[in-house]
Amino acid sequence: MPSGVFMRFSRFALILVIVGSLASMVFGASPGVDLPAPPILPKQFAEWQIQGAAQASKDAAAADPTNAALLKEYGFTDFEAATYKSDDGRTLKIRAARFADASGAFGAYAFYLQPEMAREEIGDQGASLNQRVLFYRGHIVVEAVFSQLSVMSAAGLRELAGVLPRPGGNAGNLPPILAFMPHHGYARNTEKYAEGPLALAAIASPLPAYLVDFSASPEVVLGEYSTPGGEATLMLIEYPTPALAAEHLRRIDAAHHAAQPQAGVADIENVGPFFDKRTGPIIAIAAGPLSQSDAQTLLGAVNWTPSVTWNENTYFDKKNNIANLLVNIILLCIIVGAISLAAGVAFGGARILLRRFFPGPVFGRPDQTEFISLQLGESAPESGARPSATTEPTKSS
Repeated sequence: MPSGVFMRFSRFALILVIVGSLASMVFGASPGVDLPAPPILPKQFAEWQIQGAAQASKDAAAADPTNAALLKEYGFTDFEAATYKSDDGRTLKIRAARFADASGAFGAYAFYLQPEMAREEIGDQGASLNQRVLFYRGHIVVEAVFSQLSVMSAAGLRELAGVLPRPGGNAGNLPPILAFMPHHGYARNTEKYAEGPLALAAIASPLPAYLVDFSASPEVVLGEYSTPGGEATLMLIEYPTPALAAEHLRRIDAAHHAAQPQAGVADIENVGPFFDKRTGPIIAIAAGPLSQSDAQTLLGAVNWTPSVTWNENTYFDKKNNIANLLVNIILLCIIVGAISLAAGVAFGGARILLRRFFPGPVFGRPDQTEFISLQLGESAPESGARPSATTEPTKSS
């Protein structure tokens, strides 16, 4: 192989190796390998510097020993706690719990939220009471306790909320059922969300867990409302399909109107007047000291309208990434080009070697072999001249 061709081929192969290495570095590990979750709390934010190292744990009891099982039901994954200090000597203690998705984080935030707390514009939702601030951002719930408040305390927590890790894909979406809760008459900080029987029992539901039937994968949201007759409870239960909702509504009505409750089974007669209705896959229940007209007004504010949505989970991994497809196309072009170049160099080199060692009519022609050519460079004959015919004299016999 000529030295110039060999050098060009070597450089091309080196470029191919470098491009392949960079592509593997950019698009990470192979599919199916779970990357470790990033740390929750930063080393520094605003005027606050962390003191020592953050205490991390994957045990829900480290976050809340009393309600560890409830946190697991909400999808608890890990927990971090740290103490921060400012330049003027103030301290800030932060406890942050991460959940599998934003629904679990909202449920835990609503569970810890107290009615007397004041709303704060921190994270997705926030509230404060004296030196304690509670907020959630994405799939993380944060509790911050200041040793002393200042005018920049809320701004510092907003900066903290901005640097917290965010969930990917649909994990960052809140439960759609929250959008069906009416706003008129709502009592502040009373909205609760449940994904299982433990949370349902903790939020003082007017229905027992066996009637809600969490084996059917429902979502429950509950809130307190002011009516002319007093404080009433509005409970929404969303099932995957309208047929499931209709079936469970029949069970609820049968349990409500039963003359004698079943032995050992909690009834729903102890919540006062009880009204319900179904709208699409949602069952709405109004309970408490309210008249029928007040219940109809409250239930009439809950209306489900069907809509066509694309609810298939979207992924952003190595397999379902358009950028990865483009890189693979580029790599394929480079590989095909390299194979073509190698084949051309091999064919050309083999022909040169065969002509050198096996000259002849098959693998090559001698240098003295004549070939037909057109003498286009010769001058044309003058006009009017006629070529003379030359004949050889014939010999007489």
